[in-house]
Amino acid sequence: MLCYASRFVGDIPVNYDLNLGPHLFSDYAADLARRVSAGKPRCVLETAAGTGIVTRLLRNALPQSTRLVASDLNSPMLTIARGKFASAESVEFQTTDATALPFADSSFDTVVCQFGLMFFLDKDKAHREAFRVLVPGGRYYFSVWDSFDFNPFARITHETVAGFFMRDPPDFFTVPFGDHGIDSIKSSLLGAGFESISVHVLKINKTISHGRRLAQGLICGNPILEEIEVRGTARTDEIVDALTAVLQREFGADPGCMPLQAIIFDARRGENPK
Repeated sequence: MLCYASRFVGDIPVNYDLNLGPHLFSDYAADLARRVSAGKPRCVLETAAGTGIVTRLLRNALPQSTRLVASDLNSPMLTIARGKFASAESVEFQTTDATALPFADSSFDTVVCQFGLMFFLDKDKAHREAFRVLVPGGRYYFSVWDSFDFNPFARITHETVAGFFMRDPPDFFTVPFGDHGIDSIKSSLLGAGFESISVHVLKINKTISHGRRLAQGLICGNPILEEIEVRGTARTDEIVDALTAVLQREFGADPGCMPLQAIIFDARRGENPK
């Protein structure tokens, strides 16, 4: 599998933040921020923080005395994230691989990750690293997308893009929507040492305020853009036009409404160090 986690570069971060953020990520970010703040943590690490969509809501929800570290493998994504905070706000940013965290054991009482796990090449190692940096009793919150069946916008995008290629169509969307097996994720968490795991399936009926902006984000706000451009046989603007039409036909013209579904995990490290 290609390392998609390191390929959110160029103009992708801007399209991701402006066009995908409001349609796909903001509501789930608010849910994660509520879950984290309810535990009154004193030291929080966010991995795969991206453009700071969750980070911004965490900083709003947590006292300024709470240490907040936002990390991501991609510096261009964190550059946008930094721009969302005033100089007086207390957020630390680090360019960091979630599978090799540069923090000491038991450094945080909460680790949070929104829609990042699917891009980690070694998911077991990411869970072990989260466990390692947590204090005994610490919490690990993360989300993954459910399958194409419950996120039809993603299936539609995957199929629409494939229709422009006679062979070897881009397959990026099979990655973020291909790691939703609850039992396998639970098994990995238990293998990492976590003792208590809660799972929540969260469906949202999301208003599509601007169908073309969503289509623009789905094509130009993630590494499928590179897959399209490297093949050189289809124009990006034509694909965006086609996808806009299909999305509006399926979910309604502006404003439309589409179902989203994600799986939220809450894993607790045991109180007794191992």
